[in-house]
Amino acid sequence: MKIDVLTLFPAMFEGPMSESIIGKAIESGRVSITCTNFRDYSENKHNSVDDYPFGGGAGMLLRAQPIVDALTDIEVHSPETKKRIVLLDPSGKTFNQELAEEFAEEEHLVFICGHYEGFDERIKQHVTDEISIGDYVLTGGELGAMVMIDATVRLLPAVLGNEQSNKTDSFSTGLLEHPQYTRPRDFRGDVVPEVLFSGNHQKIADWQEKESLRKTWLRRPEMLEKITLSKKQQAWLAEIFLEEKADN
Repeated sequence: MKIDVLTLFPAMFEGPMSESIIGKAIESGRVSITCTNFRDYSENKHNSVDDYPFGGGAGMLLRAQPIVDALTDIEVHSPETKKRIVLLDPSGKTFNQELAEEFAEEEHLVFICGHYEGFDERIKQHVTDEISIGDYVLTGGELGAMVMIDATVRLLPAVLGNEQSNKTDSFSTGLLEHPQYTRPRDFRGDVVPEVLFSGNHQKIADWQEKESLRKTWLRRPEMLEKITLSKKQQAWLAEIFLEEKADN
C-alpha cells in the first residue's frame, strides 16, 4: 500500500509513523508513507496557502491551488494506482472500523490535512471521501490522519504478528471484545474464570461470545441496534439481564 499525506507540518508524522507496528510495516515494505508539505506548491510570492473568506467570516481558508497541484503531482508520479483521496473535515463522515477495513483494501490512500478555519469548497471536487474522527475540533487534520493510518495499516496482511488479532478486535465483530486474562491465575484474590482452563474449546468460545455481548450491552448498548443477534445470542442477552439485575 502507498500512503501520501498532504500537510503543512510533515515533521509531526516522523515519530508516530516510524514506531511500533507501522514502523515494522514500513521496514518490511508492506506500506510506504510519504508526507508532502503542500506549501511547496504555493504560487504566491510569500508562499502562503490561505486567504480571507469571500463574504467575511472568522479565520482563514486554505486555498485550492496548492492542494490541487500537490494532488496532480501525486497522480503524475503514480498514474498506475487508483487513489482514495481523504479530506480530513469535521463535517465529514465519522471514521469507524468498517471504514478502516475498506481503506485496507485500497492500493493508494491520500490524506489531506486541513488547518486554519477550513478549506475552499472547490478542493472537495478533487476528493473521494470527507472524513472526521469525531465530533470535536482539532487544531489540524494531522492527528486524525495518524489515527486513520494506524487503524488501516494494522489490518494489512502479515502486519500483525497474529493474523487472528484484527478479526477478534472490538468493533470488527460488531461487539466489544471479551475480557482477557494472563498470569497469574490468582491476582490478590481476583481469580481468572474457571472455564478458561477447562480445555473445552466450544465452552471457551461460548463464554467469550457471551462476555462480549455482556460488555457491549453494559458499555455500548447502541451497538446492538446495528447487528442481528442469533437466537443463541438473544438467549444469552436475557440471561445477562437477569444476572446483572441480581448483582445489583
